[in-house]
Amino acid sequence: MSRHAIENGSLIPETEARVPVTLREVQSNFSVYEALRVVRRHIVHLDDHLARLEYSASQIGLVLPHCPWQEWIDRLIEADGLVDATMRILVYGGPTPMVFITWQELLSYPDDYYRKGVAVTTYHGERFLPTCKTSNLLLSYLALEDAHRRNAFEALLVDRNGKVLEGTRSNFYMLDGRKLLTAPDELVLGGVTRISVLRAARELGYEVVKEAPSLDDLSKGMTMFISSTSMAAMPVSNVDGRTAECDIEAVLSFTRLVRQWECD
Repeated sequence: MSRHAIENGSLIPETEARVPVTLREVQSNFSVYEALRVVRRHIVHLDDHLARLEYSASQIGLVLPHCPWQEWIDRLIEADGLVDATMRILVYGGPTPMVFITWQELLSYPDDYYRKGVAVTTYHGERFLPTCKTSNLLLSYLALEDAHRRNAFEALLVDRNGKVLEGTRSNFYMLDGRKLLTAPDELVLGGVTRISVLRAARELGYEVVKEAPSLDDLSKGMTMFISSTSMAAMPVSNVDGRTAECDIEAVLSFTRLVRQWECD
């Protein structure tokens, strides 16, 4: 079966979803995007994703066209018979904005990643316009490639003050007793799953403290985990090649709640 995509509301073969390389907006990556989970034909947290898309666009002066997002996504789900999938909305700005919706198989991870935790590395660098989900991903690309060369799953970005802000594709948290530490909203991307993680923290009896941990804190034996749309909450068991203590069950309690709320 040939795959399809949506381009400005039209259903097209996926192979025809292209952008002109001579367009200034394409050359400058003047674009915003969102990645969505489709679970049993249900789009998870669509309103939250669209709100972030609109916010990201507004922060860089990209005027989003009026789009019947639900209708377009449903058309793609129906055309390709999707049940579970990862979907991507990409919008390039300019005099005539270009909107694309594409999909791939639902991104999932081995159970061992949740039962044993994953390895991460640290990388010094700060994202440009950190609260916006734009296609300016060079820093994240370089940091993640560095992590992969070091046999790690994710890279944590560290700012000029030695504060650990977020991952290249995830938010970052530490559990300090009954406190959950995470970077302030204005320094990181406001992940859609982060909303659920902070809600889960309060339901589980943790005090949410929006304060970025320091590099030194990573070696203090506190439980660490990351989150994203595809990951839910995933334990961290190794940092820069050093084994990190982790209360796996504590992190799994977050994962269960995040997944439970996906279809609310």
